[in-house]
Parts: sequence; structure tokens; C-alpha cells
Amino acid sequence: MKQTIVHIALIVKDYDEAIEFYTKKLNFELIEDTYQPEQDKRWVVVSPPGSVGTTILLARASKPEQEEFIGNQAGGRVFLFLNTDDFWRDYNEMLSKGIEFVRKPKEADYGGGVY
Repeated sequence: MKQTIVHIALIVKDYDEAIEFYTKKLNFELIEDTYQPEQDKRWVVVSPPGSVGTTILLARASKPEQEEFIGNQAGGRVFLFLNTDDFWRDYNEMLSKGIEFVRKPKEADYGGGVY
């Protein structure tokens, strides 16, 4: 048996606001944005540039209890890890676009980056 995680759902407040953030600030690609009239929602999928793996499904909160999780998908833990072929290039570009990091980058035996 072979299985793969295809999408990870991320609860967002607004589709267009989330698309803007992921595509303009993080340079992700908009893979799909399809309106589903029977459920009055959109199927919105984004992915890092050049990625062929798991994608992020941007899912608008549809209930008040879901809204509580926007921005806190993993209860304060790191939610996603992004791999890059040039950490400093991407880090500096994100800084220039207003991305705020919780900590400064550091080097470690197991790799470098922002942890």
C-alpha cells in the first residue's frame, strides 16, 4: 500500500485575503480557486513554487467555533515547515514583504533556519 497526504486544510478568515498573503508575500502559486455553488464555498489550493508534494487547502471558517482557530491551527506550535534551496534569499525577501518572524534565524547541527 502507498498513500500520500495531498492537502492540509488551513482555516482562514477570508479567501481573497489568504490568497493575497500566500501568493504575494510567500510567493506561493495559486493552484486552484473553484467556486462550489452547492455549498457556497470555494476550493482554494496553494503551493510553494516548484513544489510537487502536499498542498494547502485554504478553508474559510464557516462556523463561529472554527473562527477561534484562525491563526492558531496547531495550538501555538509550529504548524508547517517550508524547505527552500536558498534560505537567506527567501528569508530576506519575506522580511522585505513585511513578514514578521517570531525569532531570528539560527544555525544548528540538524540544519539552519528560523525555528
